[in-house]
Amino acid sequence: MRALIRSVVMLAATLGAAAAAACSGDGPTSVKHTPTSCPGIDFGPTPPALSLPVTTPATMQLLGGGLDTARYSAEIAVRGTTAYTTTWNVRNGVQGNKVDIWDASGNAPVLVDSTIVTGAITTGDVAVSDDGKLLVVATEYSGGSIAVYDLTDPRHPQLLSRFSNDQTSPGVHTAEIGRVNGKLYAFLAIDPIGTVPAKLVIVDLSTPSDPKQVFVKTTGNPYVHDTFLRDGLLFVALWNDGMEVWDLGGCGTGASPENPRVLGGVRTIGGEVHNIWWYHDPNGSKHFAFVGEEGPGTIGATSRGDIHVVDVSDPSTPKEVAFYHVDGAGTHNFSVDEANGVLYAAYYNGGVRALDIRGDLGTCPASAQAGVGGSTLIRCDLRLMGRELAIGLLDAPRHVYVWGVQYTGGTVYASDMLNGIWKLRAAK
Repeated sequence: MRALIRSVVMLAATLGAAAAAACSGDGPTSVKHTPTSCPGIDFGPTPPALSLPVTTPATMQLLGGGLDTARYSAEIAVRGTTAYTTTWNVRNGVQGNKVDIWDASGNAPVLVDSTIVTGAITTGDVAVSDDGKLLVVATEYSGGSIAVYDLTDPRHPQLLSRFSNDQTSPGVHTAEIGRVNGKLYAFLAIDPIGTVPAKLVIVDLSTPSDPKQVFVKTTGNPYVHDTFLRDGLLFVALWNDGMEVWDLGGCGTGASPENPRVLGGVRTIGGEVHNIWWYHDPNGSKHFAFVGEEGPGTIGATSRGDIHVVDVSDPSTPKEVAFYHVDGAGTHNFSVDEANGVLYAAYYNGGVRALDIRGDLGTCPASAQAGVGGSTLIRCDLRLMGRELAIGLLDAPRHVYVWGVQYTGGTVYASDMLNGIWKLRAAK
């Protein structure tokens, strides 16, 4: 939500410079499956080229929705038949200090409980641990923290601990969680305040009743916004400093969450790097990461920002190779159905977008290449490559402004700032 905050307080961000190689119609002649910068990970084969027709995207079937209009809804996390949505900032004098808990077993999610996080104005981020035992909620602004809940009863979370210190005090904007060598960690993006810059804080959650900070680094320009952890690599969204890839133990070179090593980075076109998803396709290829650009917007009305595709097969030299653009709307958060190769993106006033991400996204004919936003870098355009599968929620009975999405088991859930939660059938 950086862009919306910025639009309210009239802050401006400097656009990042392009630092990537143009895609071409000729495929790569060789691939370093295990680059020397990260010998511990096999990035798999070059994905095959696919030739797809450009068609009108289908409409995703809307199954139902659950309303909560007292606050702005924010992030979403779903496990089994229970969904959690957080709340953001202040709406009509009501603070975003509540986490809603939904029974999502039917077509229309039903609000069954909620919890108030004391001292919070915003509970913008939420995550469930991979074993389903913990719920972690980030809080902003001053006095920032993470609240850790026990999910023995998923519909009635119980507070286990509250982690905060002088490093988190300005506000925890996002808190992603994941394991490195079996140990659970939280990765906290800390707000800048005044002359104090943004920071990334790593917290050991192996004893959830007693979280411990194990690393802190000043980073980001002007923000560090989000992270994505997989296979011991941490992808870090640094706003106008682009995306960095950190080794936390996946490369076999002695790095760890307590002692990360920066492998490389790239400044994607337009900067404003908000979120990342490193895609593993069913054929073993791990070549592409998807980067969300969050431009300025007005709640309920406008948004801006593209999806950027980055080739990370050598993480020391990531390269931007493709993009997806929607006129009049911008992306926020992603969720990916990796088995079927479909990326779902929240697009604020543009609803939900489903993209076919199978195959080689960095190789395309001249007819599928384009520049955008005044950039001189010509890249593959996913729309011109026939990758736009479906659009959801533009036919909803209420005007939407979609913050987050989660794909699970053939269903896509979407959190809508204006209305609450929606449930859709996955794209085909």
